Amino acid sequence: MRLGYNTNGFTSHRLRDALAVIAGLGFRSVAITLDAGALDPYDGSTAGEASAIGAWLAEHDLVPVVETGARFLLDPWRRHWPTLLSPRRKDRERRIDFLRRAINIAAALGAEVVSLWSGTAEAEEPAELLDERLAEGLRTLAREAAEHGVLLGFEPEPGMHIADLAGFRRIRDRVGEPGLRLTLDVGHAHMTEESAPAAIRRCALEIVNVHLEGMRRDRHEHLLPGDGDLDLAAVVSALREVGYQGPANLELSRHGHMAVEAARRALAFFRPLGLP
Repeated sequence: MRLGYNTNGFTSHRLRDALAVIAGLGFRSVAITLDAGALDPYDGSTAGEASAIGAWLAEHDLVPVVETGARFLLDPWRRHWPTLLSPRRKDRERRIDFLRRAINIAAALGAEVVSLWSGTAEAEEPAELLDERLAEGLRTLAREAAEHGVLLGFEPEPGMHIADLAGFRRIRDRVGEPGLRLTLDVGHAHMTEESAPAAIRRCALEIVNVHLEGMRRDRHEHLLPGDGDLDLAAVVSALREVGYQGPANLELSRHGHMAVEAARRALAFFRPLGLP
């Protein structure tokens, strides 16, 4: 597998500077979270910039993934809104348009995966209705992504409508598109499944993207590797056991104030485990 870092942990850096640090430290993949200062999908110059960055990443042997979890990119007042669950179709279409742009950026970068999640319901509505809205959007996006040679990596997240692997399998089956695969955040699996290593073994054929961090089983807070009670050594062992060879990126979005130190500490944790 290729140990990497998410640019959402370098929010005080320019994107190109963040990439230079990530490459310079020795990481082998990078998750680029599209945001106002990082390949903004609504900036007309982004297509050319994405192609140039893709060439730079290839030269530095960094495998890219596109992440779509920017907090206020679509609406400056509401975090992670709108979503594919939003009641009004025109709001859902705003999210779909954003994700289409993300797919185009991924193709320009040479990224094989766009990672996304369900979001949370805005009102008390039947789960069946929410599932249908979500599946409708994902079906359209998976087909369009396939035309660009891109997979969708769907991430279950505690607190969202699709919070666990059972929910992922339910939506995957409903969508019925082979291009809808799994982004496995091992900290989330630590909270919602029997264990993160067990989740890896059970879903090995679905995983196209991995998020790493420390985590406590009873609290959704991304921690530095080694903090909390998640056994990351067992996680790495399970990923090797199933033959996973894709990106495994540190997801430390709340550590931007200490980005370089956090990245160095992550490397120091994983090197004795044979990564990167």
